[in-house]
Amino acid sequence: MEDVVRGILLILELENILLIFGGVLIGVLVGALPGLSSPMAIALLLPFTISLDPVASICMMAALYCAGTFGGSITAILINAPGAPPAVATALDGYQMAKKGEPGRALGLAAVASVLGGTFAIVIFLFATPLLAEVALKFGPVEYFGLAVFALSMLAAMSGKSSIRNLIAGVLGVLVSTVGVHLATGVERFDFGIAELTEGIKFVPVLIGLFAMSELLTQTRTLNVPIERMSAKTLKLPTIAELKSLKGTILRSSGLGTFIGILPAEGSTVAAIMGYNEAKRWSKTPEKFGTGCAEGIVGPEAANNAAAGGAMVPTLALGIPGSGTTALILAALVMHGFRPGPYLIIETPHFVYAIFGAMLFANFAFLGIGLVGAKLFSYVTFIPKRFLWPSVFVFALIGSYAYSSAIFDVWVMLVSGIIGYFALKNGFSPAPFVMGLILGKMVEETFTQSMVIHDSNIINFFDSGVFIFFFILTLISLTTPFWPNIRAAFSRKKDEKRV
Repeated sequence: MEDVVRGILLILELENILLIFGGVLIGVLVGALPGLSSPMAIALLLPFTISLDPVASICMMAALYCAGTFGGSITAILINAPGAPPAVATALDGYQMAKKGEPGRALGLAAVASVLGGTFAIVIFLFATPLLAEVALKFGPVEYFGLAVFALSMLAAMSGKSSIRNLIAGVLGVLVSTVGVHLATGVERFDFGIAELTEGIKFVPVLIGLFAMSELLTQTRTLNVPIERMSAKTLKLPTIAELKSLKGTILRSSGLGTFIGILPAEGSTVAAIMGYNEAKRWSKTPEKFGTGCAEGIVGPEAANNAAAGGAMVPTLALGIPGSGTTALILAALVMHGFRPGPYLIIETPHFVYAIFGAMLFANFAFLGIGLVGAKLFSYVTFIPKRFLWPSVFVFALIGSYAYSSAIFDVWVMLVSGIIGYFALKNGFSPAPFVMGLILGKMVEETFTQSMVIHDSNIINFFDSGVFIFFFILTLISLTTPFWPNIRAAFSRKKDEKRV
């Protein structure tokens, strides 16, 4: 209880409250602006938070993460252009309801479902994180190596056009993380005689390039594409009776979203799609989905915001990112000198409770901001891209240079942006690459330690039951995307035999 009080007192400081509220405001604005996203905003903010108090910095990013997840629904409902991938499912019914003349009601349903889903996950996060950390304390290098490999295997299920592309991107991320001097052997790797690469590639310029610059280049192709827009004069909250009729959908989606969020690498997008599908499957009127159905809005919104809270559990308790955005938050933790994983929970539990409080505050703050500023945010969607993206470019340049005051980092950012642009164009998502980049160091260190402990005999890894467990999960994770094709092939063979 003492740690809970200390955590609450941390965020009650005026400066911290203002920064958290600022994170909420930025998150909603970023979500409301077509083309921008929470990962991009966090990547741009990373270098500017170095001089801030570490607790305030991480809490602000966590608040931005929660608010940005909801903010994406604003553009999804008003202009049928999801501000974030998880809002794709919200657009299916949200935009149709807005076209019927009820944009305020659609936004109100999305806001309340987001708050309830997010709050549900945060309560789970409060109890599950310490328990998971306590279990993780019993892990050794072998167990952590198995866990990290399992997390990488789940990249196959992340956003992108194919599982193979996601795995390739993740492996490339791990490869980039090995650039520089190997701490155990002193061997210099992939530095090509460039002095700046001997300490490795700094992740902040890479993140800014992948999420900001690549998106900027992508958006240049749609500068003159007309979009049908509408404004919402007020955000209309659902009635108590309406919420009662939707409680089953909200609870089901919140539980599903929290579970999906806790799984490494799954994230809010998968949760939102599954939340929509489950809402339709359990609905008494599934035929109304896609025509402006309330269940089609609250289902994905409760699920994707619950996933946002759930994704923080493995990020803080195990040091394994639960999503692409939490990978950036994990990078921020490392940048500020924290030690993500069970020792973070054991050594600084008040810090974890401060993050919990910031996320809870964010969930209710974006509801208040939506009530007061619904009309304003609907006008924000009208900002021309030809004014918006030059500003993003300037922030990307300043941010990449400010991180360590090195012009080399600017070049890293620009090169990463160009690579990211062509990767997106060919169906490669930046999120798996970032996950590989963040987890690469953990994979390498734990593998090296495990080989030293077991006299370079990898077979001895299987003496650990936990490693065997993660090894089996890894095999299942890698093969799951191919099961539908295998089943289809068997079905064809059976049909051919019958003929």
